[in-house]
Amino acid sequence: MSENRPDSSAALIDDLVVANRILAELGVLDAFGHVSVRSDRDPRRYVLTRLLAPEMVTAADLIEYDLDSRPVRDDARKPCLERFIHGEIYKARPDVMAVVHSHAPSVIPFAASSVRLRPIYHMGAFLGAGAPVFDIRQRFGATDLLVRNPDHGRGLAATLAGGAVALMRGHGFATVGESLPVAVCRAVYTELNARLQGEAIALGGEVTYLDREEAELADAVIRSVVAKPWDLWKKRALERM
Repeated sequence: MSENRPDSSAALIDDLVVANRILAELGVLDAFGHVSVRSDRDPRRYVLTRLLAPEMVTAADLIEYDLDSRPVRDDARKPCLERFIHGEIYKARPDVMAVVHSHAPSVIPFAASSVRLRPIYHMGAFLGAGAPVFDIRQRFGATDLLVRNPDHGRGLAATLAGGAVALMRGHGFATVGESLPVAVCRAVYTELNARLQGEAIALGGEVTYLDREEAELADAVIRSVVAKPWDLWKKRALERM
């Protein structure tokens, strides 16, 4: 066992590796983007890959961080540049157990226009609580748009507030969940909802979205059966690994 292996349980580490593969295979992550999980042995820590494409991640590539996004052990490997997305969200949201950051192209227009991302079908019901846009330029002036430090991360976490999703202008989005399967599921269906919403808008007619009550009812059901898609995606990912 590597001396740098995270202290989190083997089952959690294995699921984090699988989550990277799932999101890569479903096109939510490409060479960029990342997914993390809060440690199940110390809530003041989280686990995230080193700087590496999600499709290539193995257990040996994972690094454990404190909530200030510092490795808890000496580690010479190059860390994820945007680890502060994860650390600052975990710090602000004790209820969050997993975070996904994606650059999915279908979502980008909704952070760059006045058209808000809204739930167009029941699988995107969590969007009924809102998908606010974090515009880094408004807070920090001209940057390379990356969340490179704790201040940037705190700005994103403040935009996310108590919600499930925050969009990032010119960049992508972040989803969170009370478990790794929930965060992954939300990332997948944020991307799918964005695609469907774009297609509906392109038809040119009036688009009917889920109202707040419908969204709350549908989201409760989806969260109660999240093991169904997670188990399927996990099975397929493990078969390819």
